[in-house]
Amino acid sequence: MATGDGFSVTDASNDLLTYLGIFGLVALDGVVPIFPAETTLNAAATAAAQGTLDLLPVIVMGALGAIVGDSSLFWIARRSARRIRPQLDKAKANPKVSQGLAIMTGSVPVLIVGGRYVPGLRFVVNATMGLSDIRYRRFLGWSVLSGVLWSVYTCLLAYWIGLSLGEYPLASVVISGTVTTVAIAVVFWNLRREHARTAGHAQDSS
Repeated sequence: MATGDGFSVTDASNDLLTYLGIFGLVALDGVVPIFPAETTLNAAATAAAQGTLDLLPVIVMGALGAIVGDSSLFWIARRSARRIRPQLDKAKANPKVSQGLAIMTGSVPVLIVGGRYVPGLRFVVNATMGLSDIRYRRFLGWSVLSGVLWSVYTCLLAYWIGLSLGEYPLASVVISGTVTTVAIAVVFWNLRREHARTAGHAQDSS
């Protein structure tokens, strides 16, 4: 876990420690988005495709880690608003993050579920939710859905690619990460076009 590369945690001889390491890295990424959550899940799912890990526990640990990380940041923001706000403002200053927030129209479900797939954006979304007046129960419900969908998608994609490229585990991790990045880019590009079109229609009508 100290290496921060997401690969070494999957090499532990003790399966229990490996799964706990996956959970830990994903949960930490929810609070401090420098930890390799996606890389860890991709590497673990690729290891499952090679038979060294079981896929189901990897998915479960990924989902639990995402949910715990989201909730941790939510409560840190809610109870330490003065400390978290400068970091939040700095993250929002990133053009891609601010554009992503604008594209997703501010809807709570869309922000929580969609923001999960963009590391910088999910930090902003979860911290913002903690600073808002949204009830934790509502936030948790969408966070659970978000974490489960994200973990299932990430792990199944890496697992499938790992089965196809069994002799090249590193290539499997790189390809699965690239596929996700491209898919997110395509989705945001289409949402951006729709957002611009809607804004243009609103200006014309006014």
